[in-house]
Amino acid sequence: MLTTASSARVSAATPELTIIAPTFNERGNVEKLVSKLDGVLEGERWEIVFVDDDSNDGTVEALHTLARADSRVRIVHRIGRRGLASAVVEGIQSSSAPYVAVMDADLQHDETILPAMLRKLRDGSADLVVGSRYAEGGSLGEWSTQRAQISRLGGAAAKLVTRTELSDPMSGFFMMSRPAFDGVVRKLSSQGFKILLDIVASARGELRVAEVPYTFRTRESGDSKLDSAVALEYLTLLVDKTIGRFIPGRFVMFIGVGALGVFVHLGILGVANGVFGMAFLTAQTIATILAMTFNFFVNNYLTYRDRRLRGWKLLTGLLSFYAVCSVGAVGNVGIANFLFGQDYAWWLAGIAGILVGAVWNYAASSVFTWRR
Repeated sequence: MLTTASSARVSAATPELTIIAPTFNERGNVEKLVSKLDGVLEGERWEIVFVDDDSNDGTVEALHTLARADSRVRIVHRIGRRGLASAVVEGIQSSSAPYVAVMDADLQHDETILPAMLRKLRDGSADLVVGSRYAEGGSLGEWSTQRAQISRLGGAAAKLVTRTELSDPMSGFFMMSRPAFDGVVRKLSSQGFKILLDIVASARGELRVAEVPYTFRTRESGDSKLDSAVALEYLTLLVDKTIGRFIPGRFVMFIGVGALGVFVHLGILGVANGVFGMAFLTAQTIATILAMTFNFFVNNYLTYRDRRLRGWKLLTGLLSFYAVCSVGAVGNVGIANFLFGQDYAWWLAGIAGILVGAVWNYAASSVFTWRR
């Protein structure tokens, strides 16, 4: 049992605020961020947890150096796992602080508003406080017109599923109370890079939300993590938060890739049989293999971005995908043939076969090809 004196020492050492900063190749920014936080959070009990997805630029080494010099700096070094949303969840779960904040490590978020965010949580007026670029007094900074328009379009789409008055649902800068996070964490998709949208949409209007305006800064060093796949990840998250209770968002994307694969299959079949004069069976076999290969690589890049296979695992994954889809094809034909024999319409039997094959391919490839 703790004595009064030892309880006081523990209380003084225990952080009241944990800041989660996901990193990937941010070596030039992490020390600057800690220095800035030290200035604006003077007098507060705080810590920062850097969740690094196995950076290859020396970020991890720089973080270890920081942590040895400052006990407020902690590191979660993830190997074989990627994704901003899952990094944030792991970082928060590694802490026991009553308040948690999330911000980027690239110095684009204005750390000077952290005290104002913390005050709103302490006074009990909000469960979640969002750093907003669109609230009065906020700004996108030096963004181009095109990027600003894309951001506004994404924000408008997000508002359809959040059920919460929020000017900047795509913000990556927010603070929330521990009970609020604990109440929603089991409902999170933990996909993609917009964790705030995931949190607000999962809470279904049950969180009291406040906003603090800030101006988005220009990145000082490092490279942006955004690429062409991020937009599709974002759409997948929106789908998951809309119909995810009935159909997983990842399954919708898997089916979408499969639909593209049908066009690839037909195109190759037409060229092989109609242009080059190959026998139909030969042309069909080639088209099937190439369509499955197309589906595998697109799914690996998009649908299973957070479990993306690389190196030798790419080859073994491709072979397992071939095996899974072969079984799915047998199931497809078998179910369709059985139902047709039971006097079901040909189109209904065909659709049933396709659905059985698609569900099998998704479920089996999730377990055997892109297993966690």
